[in-house]
Amino acid sequence: MEDKSEFLCGVVEGFYGRPWSMEQRKVLFQWMQRWGLNTYLYGPKDDLKHRLLWREVYSPEEEAQLKTLVSEAEFRGLCFVYALSPGQDMVFSSACDLTLLKRKLRQVADLGCQAFALLFDDIDHSLSQADSEAFSSFAHAQVSVANEMYRFLGEPSVFLFCPTEYCGSLCSPSVAKSPYLLTVGEDLLPGISVIWTGSKVISRELSVDSLAEVQSVLQRPPLVWDNLHANDYDSRRVFLGPFKGRPPGLRSQLRGLLLNPNCEFEANYIPLHTLGLWHRTGAQILKDGVGQYCPEGALSAALQDWMEELSQPLQPGRQVRPAELGSSGSVSNSADNPPTSRGSKLKPPPGTEHWKDSPSATPPTTSPTTSQGGAEEMPTDRAEGRQGTNPEDAWEREREGGREEERERKRNQGSGRSVREKGRGRGLGGGKAPLSEEEVRLLVGLYFLPYEHGPSAQSLLQDLTWLKSNCHCVSANSKKGLPLKVEEWRVCAGRFLAMCDDIARLHVSVVNSVNRAVLYDLYPYIWDLRNTVLVANAFVSWLDGRVLNDSQALGSWRNCFHWCGVTMGADMLGVDSEPWVFKGGLSGEVQMLLPIGTSTELFTHPPPLFPTCRLYNIRPFQLKDKVELYRMVRQLHLKIQGRQDTTLPHPDLIGDRYLGASLALCPEYSFVLEDELGVCGGALGVLDVRSFSKRYQASWLPAMRDKYPTRTHGGAQEALQLFQEEQADYPDSLLYHFPSQVWLDALPELVDCSITRSLLTALLTALKANGSQGVFCDVLPTDRQRLELLAKLGFLEILRGEVRPREGVVLGRLL
Repeated sequence: MEDKSEFLCGVVEGFYGRPWSMEQRKVLFQWMQRWGLNTYLYGPKDDLKHRLLWREVYSPEEEAQLKTLVSEAEFRGLCFVYALSPGQDMVFSSACDLTLLKRKLRQVADLGCQAFALLFDDIDHSLSQADSEAFSSFAHAQVSVANEMYRFLGEPSVFLFCPTEYCGSLCSPSVAKSPYLLTVGEDLLPGISVIWTGSKVISRELSVDSLAEVQSVLQRPPLVWDNLHANDYDSRRVFLGPFKGRPPGLRSQLRGLLLNPNCEFEANYIPLHTLGLWHRTGAQILKDGVGQYCPEGALSAALQDWMEELSQPLQPGRQVRPAELGSSGSVSNSADNPPTSRGSKLKPPPGTEHWKDSPSATPPTTSPTTSQGGAEEMPTDRAEGRQGTNPEDAWEREREGGREEERERKRNQGSGRSVREKGRGRGLGGGKAPLSEEEVRLLVGLYFLPYEHGPSAQSLLQDLTWLKSNCHCVSANSKKGLPLKVEEWRVCAGRFLAMCDDIARLHVSVVNSVNRAVLYDLYPYIWDLRNTVLVANAFVSWLDGRVLNDSQALGSWRNCFHWCGVTMGADMLGVDSEPWVFKGGLSGEVQMLLPIGTSTELFTHPPPLFPTCRLYNIRPFQLKDKVELYRMVRQLHLKIQGRQDTTLPHPDLIGDRYLGASLALCPEYSFVLEDELGVCGGALGVLDVRSFSKRYQASWLPAMRDKYPTRTHGGAQEALQLFQEEQADYPDSLLYHFPSQVWLDALPELVDCSITRSLLTALLTALKANGSQGVFCDVLPTDRQRLELLAKLGFLEILRGEVRPREGVVLGRLL
């Protein structure tokens, strides 16, 4: 690496969030050597001694780990670049701060490091009073410090400087006229290379013309810090697609290119594999004048190699067994500190916390067994009070619990349960196995690039958009539609539902994957998409024959378009937008195409502590479901009350009390939740409580008097009184804001509360599609046990509303 003209190409560990472990970095260096990459920059934002506590030197234990990392990089033929970010609180004119900075850099240099970087990104532009008196500008202050450190270190062959204006969108007034960049170009010593991210923080493309302009201003070829695959700004997005949008010929305009990739280490196989091919192709073009980089071809080659990687039984953090790890540890991980919220070159906005993230940063540690999302960090199982010290054992216990649950249900219910329709299920246990090539291609297509969806994601969004726009063809009260148009709608709906099934099965396969390292890194994303797609699946199934047209008083589907997204996220972004403008990636775009898409809290919630491989389905109610729903609520009621079935005056009493009127008078707002064993939950809604109350009094109560005559059942009078209590006289002030009512229940043994949340979200989606602006859930004071059950299932957390103990507990939520 002595040649200052060598093109630097590799990886920058520069994201916000939990730094990678030592074992992961060792694997990274192996990958880089195999794929022809040559540079690694160490700069994780949440290593305390890299940024926040930059003045503090490393302890002897930390020194040993950092030296091991530098030696490992040298062994693999890589240039190890140590980066420091002192800009947040450094006083540039302070002799003390300069001395401390030199001490820190000298300590690292003594460990064998010969390449360095000073990063002044993502900091305030203002100068302290002392610096304002010592320097003419912010740029002069930074340049002065960088030049002094460069000379202090003996003018190393690789010394990088990251400016505060590190991309075109941050330059004022423009790249060519920025006083800050012009000062950097004029005063920074020529041996120092300047970092640049492109026209944006996350650039869709890099062009020769734009880089030529930057080179002219900086008076040197820039080094690109490429955030194409960085995902630390959005906790619902990960990018598995190929390196793209950067022609290999760019290297003639650059000092180098370093990719700042996904926070999740295992998600970076394809990005780095294809980056290596891009680098080798560029070198071949310079040498022979021939060569072409094709992202699609690079992706196919990387997929084939990744299939072999996915078949390996790797543990989280790339651990095999603790005894095999030796004495190597992580420079900046600690088992006592969970990962932080993630960010790349731009600090993540509030509310983007990741699975198991926390605001604490992670200093270096000597622990050899710490891994990202590893077993040491698995918390206690809230559902059963178990200590989850080993996630593999915990998940196996969950599966065994599922099997025991299955046996118990069969003992209690006989053989009345139906299996999921159309062969949707897979065995409950399943066993660990590699993902198939078809599943891997689906996975990559769902999580492609920040500005581009893969084929599977494009198909999913296009079909949902078309189905929404043309659902008037199958509306509940439209004039007889054209048969061909109706058939076209249903064919498209079938294709969309099949894709939803594929995603559900992919979720199961990821949970059962033999490569647990990949599972831990990717599970939160596929889990999030699985839940969103469950709601979309239920909504599309519900649209056929249930959505109202413009003649209805409460609302119309046409008026619903201001609630639903009318375009997809990629279209909304535009060329000039950063990808974090539209949150959520594919999950977020599917969400925005639903009537309650703006209610983000309905779709974002933590994954379960112990992921389940059980398949679920949410669909509209069918008449055949009534028996199962009645049986479920009867058993729940008896369990809560501690009573026997023989104490009820009639086996249908509880079902009629809670479900009967809704299923009889407005079944179009009823949804069922089912797993491989059959129905395990239900959500019922009433669109207009006022209208429903009139129908209840006119038809349902007389039917109940006939069903429970006093002369036949001794407890019939009490039963009829229960029905009367259920129809409270709700005040107009409540119904004005919350015209709709919901009821919901599910088996208490469901571990994954996200499923029951998705069930309620599907019901709210249907109610809003037909004009409802708010809902309430009425629980009588005598039903406190049921209230506790609803809280456990996550229902009350969603509804979050006012409490009226005198009238019962009424929970309202404006949609």
